Amino acid sequence: MHGEFSTSGFSDALVVLGAAGIIIPAFTRFRISPVIGFILIGIFVGPFGLGALTHSYPGLNYVSISDAERIEPFAELGIVLLLFSAGLHISFRRLQAMRHTVFGVGSAELIGSAVLISGGLLAFGVAPQPAIALGLALSLSSTALVLPISGVEGPVGRSAFAMLLFEDLALVPMLFAIEVIGGHAEGREFIRTALLAIVLVAAMLAIGRLALPSLFAQAARAKNPELFLAISLLTVILASLATSAVGLSPILGALIAGILIGETDYHAEVETIVAPLAGLALGIFLITVGMRIDLRTVTQEWPTILGAAAAVLIAKAIVTTLLLRVSGSRRAVSVETGILMASPSETSLIVISAAAGAGLLAASEANFWTTVTAIGLTVTPLLAKLGRFAGKRAAAQHLADELDSTVEGAKLGQVFVLGFGRVGRIVAEMLEAHGKDYLAVDADIDGVAAARADGYDVLFGDVSRPEFLKRLAKREPSAFILTMDNPVLVGRLTRALRKAFPDLPIIARARDTSHASKLYRAGVTDAVPETLEASLQLSEAALVDLGVAMGPVIASIHEKRSELRARIMQEAELDEIPALGRRLRDVQTSPAGSNRSTPAV
Repeated sequence: MHGEFSTSGFSDALVVLGAAGIIIPAFTRFRISPVIGFILIGIFVGPFGLGALTHSYPGLNYVSISDAERIEPFAELGIVLLLFSAGLHISFRRLQAMRHTVFGVGSAELIGSAVLISGGLLAFGVAPQPAIALGLALSLSSTALVLPISGVEGPVGRSAFAMLLFEDLALVPMLFAIEVIGGHAEGREFIRTALLAIVLVAAMLAIGRLALPSLFAQAARAKNPELFLAISLLTVILASLATSAVGLSPILGALIAGILIGETDYHAEVETIVAPLAGLALGIFLITVGMRIDLRTVTQEWPTILGAAAAVLIAKAIVTTLLLRVSGSRRAVSVETGILMASPSETSLIVISAAAGAGLLAASEANFWTTVTAIGLTVTPLLAKLGRFAGKRAAAQHLADELDSTVEGAKLGQVFVLGFGRVGRIVAEMLEAHGKDYLAVDADIDGVAAARADGYDVLFGDVSRPEFLKRLAKREPSAFILTMDNPVLVGRLTRALRKAFPDLPIIARARDTSHASKLYRAGVTDAVPETLEASLQLSEAALVDLGVAMGPVIASIHEKRSELRARIMQEAELDEIPALGRRLRDVQTSPAGSNRSTPAV
């Protein structure tokens, strides 16, 4: 008896939970998405991995699962908790606030992807019902993977969240349609099941709105997090039992339970409490997905599997990117979001399983597309990196075109501010305050976009590239101000600028006096050490607060700055200021600079 117990349900739970417990911290430590690890560990310990060797080595029963049917309870548990978590993100208030994006772009993205994928399957000879089911399943994207990567604050995150929100909402009618149509119900039976489902959902929404706020209020008064968890799990169980009673899937009830709790004022607290449970559920589910993958089949059919996976990724990326562009999103946001949303979802596997259980898909078809979806889930973190890279390239190309046109049409004699972070912004504001024309350049695409939105004259560009410096030379710049917080880059850029523009003033930000000495040797006209200026400003503020008159304080600060500057130049072993011994103000009166507008820095 004891031996049988230790190698049955208890052993299976140990394998699944133990694998999840190992993968999560291991992959988190190396900052790698655990999705790949979950699926790989499922393949390794599943019926097609170590489980296939249990007949020869019985001891492997304790660290593997050899029977595919023994996976199902864990898969169902993971699915129920996943759909409950998905339902928590859906509320009528959120839908009302984001209705245009959710029901506009979100619905168009889901329908467009489903139509394109279904059409492709029909073209390859798949029957209409399986093609439609697969099109709907594969058009879904992963909420559990995409949102942690993209967040919800930036433009990419907001776009992805709106589409994912509609997809989560669409799961209700999608699963309902598969359950009803796949149940082979005809005529009166079909109508009866549909009416029962509608009445049940309406009743659950009504009862949930009345009962759940009171129950959660009692839990809040008791200040007991366990009560929140208990009420949530009770809601999931009751909703799953109710949907099962009318002939629908219990996972549909779990999704409705999440929606009911998402409608209350306590959904944020519940989301926080069940977050670890949801993460574990995702791990369990992905492990069971890996256990279903037969590597021998993948090896034999790898061209077809990889081709199908690539076709799905490309189709979804194209549809999402085009729809976002049409809706007015920037090119970079559209490209990054489209690639990020390209892979299928964990809910795709749920829909595929539901379609197979309802008889819409044969077992071989379900296994094939489960493998395709698993591959898509595995590469989601890679797609996120590819999306960021492609988005930056798209934005860089767009701004590079602007750079070419703007530099070619820029005024002669502008001050070029290279680097546009916090320091660069202040420099630009001071130049504007004194009527000096400037053009700023920075290599951070996001920073450039934000600065341009705020009205600054800034462009994207890599100032260290020789061809960029050649384009600048045509505009006869009057001076360069280097504000980057990168000592190596500032030094390298100073040498390149001094070689290309031997007569122009170059003012550079230095980290400290030692860095300033190196910059003077590299050819700057003025180096401004951060540590020195901070000390002088502290001294000025202290003296003024102590009652010393402002005039003498400013004079002494200037005197101290000149003294320290002379000491830095002495350390740099320089007898005179670079740029042919001229300061920036001297350029205004020199013959070479008579036609330029230069700042008094």
